[in-house]
Amino acid sequence: MLHWILIFLLIAAAASLLGFRGVAGASAGIAKILIFIVLVIFIIAFVTGIVVVA
Repeated sequence: MLHWILIFLLIAAAASLLGFRGVAGASAGIAKILIFIVLVIFIIAFVTGIVVVA
């Protein structure tokens, strides 16, 4: 999942540099959602004591 976050952030950065504001905003939005999902999964795993191997 972290791999996808980095991909979307790189797409957002490249699109922003090239002037594609819509694509950059959408990619950044998707990356934000994925970061939130990863954080929620991490917190749940930490609280329950489940070991998550990437």
